[in-house]
Amino acid sequence: MLERLPILVIGAGMSGITAAVEAAEAGLSVILLEKLPYIGGNAISMNRYFPKMCPPYCGMEINFRRIKDNPLISLMVSTEVSSVFEQDDSFAVELVSAPEYVNSNCTLCGDCVEVCKAEMKDVFNRSMSSKKAIYHPHDLAFPERYVIDDASCLYDRCNACFETCRYDAINLEAKPKETELIVGSIILATGWEGFDPAEVPDYSFGKHPDILTNLMMERISAPNGSTMGKILCHETQKAPKKIAFIHCVGSRDENHLPYCSGVCCSASLKQALHAVEVLPEVEVSLHYIDLRVSGRNEDFLSKIQDHPRIRLIKGKVSKVNTNTNNKELEFVAEDIESGKKLTYDADMLVLATGLIPNQSAVEGLLPKQRSYLDYYSLPDGVKMAGCAIQPMDISASVKSATGASLLGFRRKEE
Repeated sequence: MLERLPILVIGAGMSGITAAVEAAEAGLSVILLEKLPYIGGNAISMNRYFPKMCPPYCGMEINFRRIKDNPLISLMVSTEVSSVFEQDDSFAVELVSAPEYVNSNCTLCGDCVEVCKAEMKDVFNRSMSSKKAIYHPHDLAFPERYVIDDASCLYDRCNACFETCRYDAINLEAKPKETELIVGSIILATGWEGFDPAEVPDYSFGKHPDILTNLMMERISAPNGSTMGKILCHETQKAPKKIAFIHCVGSRDENHLPYCSGVCCSASLKQALHAVEVLPEVEVSLHYIDLRVSGRNEDFLSKIQDHPRIRLIKGKVSKVNTNTNNKELEFVAEDIESGKKLTYDADMLVLATGLIPNQSAVEGLLPKQRSYLDYYSLPDGVKMAGCAIQPMDISASVKSATGASLLGFRRKEE
């Protein structure tokens, strides 16, 4: 007789969701774990997917439905791994879940938000806007309930949300919860985080409000973003006439990330194309070291190269100057074709930051490091998926996760 212990999938971004639903639909029991109060990872915050240029809610809504309808999937949000112990044929895993201040009785009526007196930076919008301390993370957030930010809520100094709620959905005295699991295998789908461009001081990130990361550009381009999809300069609240992209910020740099982050070029090309589509007067320049697109998407690159308002300039950017009299951003960059260093200007500067493997969800299970782990050095019964392995686009992440779902379990004979 064969007994199959559950699979633990750590991380509920695109890779983790895919691994979970594929394994469950093959008849395996799955525990899907996410440290945030909602699932979808970085992908759910994007404006459009490369290369089809479609919004992420299209595919994610289908996957959310697959999770809701499958009794073999147990979803745990706001939960992290505290320890993992490998046994002969299984893993003992200890989890810690944040207090459940808002339970499943929540109907998203919004009454609590109206009376909330505390505000916080909206992390989903990359801190470019604010929201109340009790909030709905985003339009399609799943689980479908409000969330209270532990660091911002006034609790017993306020109690307004608790007193207003008509559905007994709020408990401000909720405590953290510890859970112990025995699982047969683990799939690490912990995804990625962006490199902090402030580590490269020459790019002046944080010194001017119109110097953005590519992740911030996604949010101001998205219809549910901080500007409701309007690409506007913070300084003037007008549409930029010139946008410049700086590639490889942090990547291919022995002082920071020695590897190519793979998908940054595709992201910049996608954002450049979106900008010229929605801003009829904008001119875009992309400053790159080498240019690549992920997958078989050379036609997408050709579309960019042929566009009259997009200019590709090969050469590194050495210095960004924010102290200009006319409020435009000036920067010095190589132009390999001319063999010169030239000064350029832009109303908005977008830094294409590198990808770092997000290992914070599995501290203690894996060594903490910035570079990617050796896929083949993992213990038996542990698999990785998606950007936990290396930088990948959405399509490659889905394929990787599907493979992990087929291999990510061990059998115990009795």
